[in-house]
Amino acid sequence: MEKAFRLAILAVLALIFVSSPFANASESPFIVAHKRVALKKINSGIERISVSIDVYNRGSATAYDVTLADDSWAQDVFDSVIGNTSKSWERLDAGSLVSHSFELESNVKTIYYGAPALVTYRVLTKSRLQEAYSTPILPLKILSDTESGKMTEKVTFFFIISQVAA
Repeated sequence: MEKAFRLAILAVLALIFVSSPFANASESPFIVAHKRVALKKINSGIERISVSIDVYNRGSATAYDVTLADDSWAQDVFDSVIGNTSKSWERLDAGSLVSHSFELESNVKTIYYGAPALVTYRVLTKSRLQEAYSTPILPLKILSDTESGKMTEKVTFFFIISQVAA
C-alpha cells in the first residue's frame, strides 16, 4: 500500500515537472492590431487620410518594447500632416489596449492598396523579437468621384428634365 502511494506521488510530481514548461509557454502575450482609415475631402484637389491603429494584448503576459510601424504609405502620394507613422511603448500589459493615430494628405488621384502595420515586441522568455500584423485596409479611392455624388447629379438632371417636359 505504501509503495503504491509513493508511486502515485512520484507520478504526480513527474507530471507536474513535465507539464510546467508547457504551462509557461501558454503564458505569453498575444498581440492583435486593428487598423482603420477614414477619408475626408478637404477641397477639390486634396484629401485627408486619418489612420488609427489599436493594439491589444489578448495574452496572459506583458509584452515589452512594443513598436508599431506603419511605413507602407508611399511618399510620392502622401504627405504627413499630423503625427508619425510609428510609435513605441515600453510595455503592454496583458488585457490592455493602446492606440495611435496620424493624418496624411494626398493630392494624387489614385486607388491605393495599403499594407498592414507591423507590431514588434519582446517576450521575456524568448530572445528573438516577436512580430504581429494589423488587419489590412480596403483599397482607398483617393480623390475619386463618389457614387453618391454621381447619384445626386443624376437625380438633379432627371428632375430638371421632368420640369422642362411638364
